[in-house]
Amino acid sequence: MVVFDEAYFEFLNDPPDTLRFVREDRNVVVLRTFSKIHGLAGLRIGYAVARPDVIDVLHRTRQPFNVNSVAQAGALTALEDDVHLRETKRVIDEGRAYLQEQFAEMKLPFVPGVANFVMVNVGDGCAVFQKLLRRKIIVRPLKGYGLPEWVRISVGTMEENRKCVAALREILGAEVRQLA
Repeated sequence: MVVFDEAYFEFLNDPPDTLRFVREDRNVVVLRTFSKIHGLAGLRIGYAVARPDVIDVLHRTRQPFNVNSVAQAGALTALEDDVHLRETKRVIDEGRAYLQEQFAEMKLPFVPGVANFVMVNVGDGCAVFQKLLRRKIIVRPLKGYGLPEWVRISVGTMEENRKCVAALREILGAEVRQLA
């Protein structure tokens, strides 16, 4: 069984057609979510596409993890709201480009992305996380993933992105001065 986790599928400009493997009756499951581009993370709703026999097994095990009616209503509404999806993608694409430009200008190594976050090397991810947190800016330190120098920064509004970059400039500037 091969599982394609397509949580960030809608952020891609030219996504691969993994559903073709399901249409070809292959032993695959394609997972998608409403958590990312649709902004319904709190509702914990997504879906799987697979052969009928695989879906049958999933149906038999899902009862304790079933979706509530509020989440279903949110998902159905999201499926019909192409305007929101396009606008969210535009805001994320612009914000991500801004963050990556700023990181390049600051000479911070980063992993170019296509989703709603950017991974950036800040030297000491946990220390930078704590300093940003004191400024009410939340990032994700990646030490638990074996990347102690890195943080994951979610793309926000342009105002939030600018605030994050300004805080990083201050924090990292202070750290460089301390080392000198």
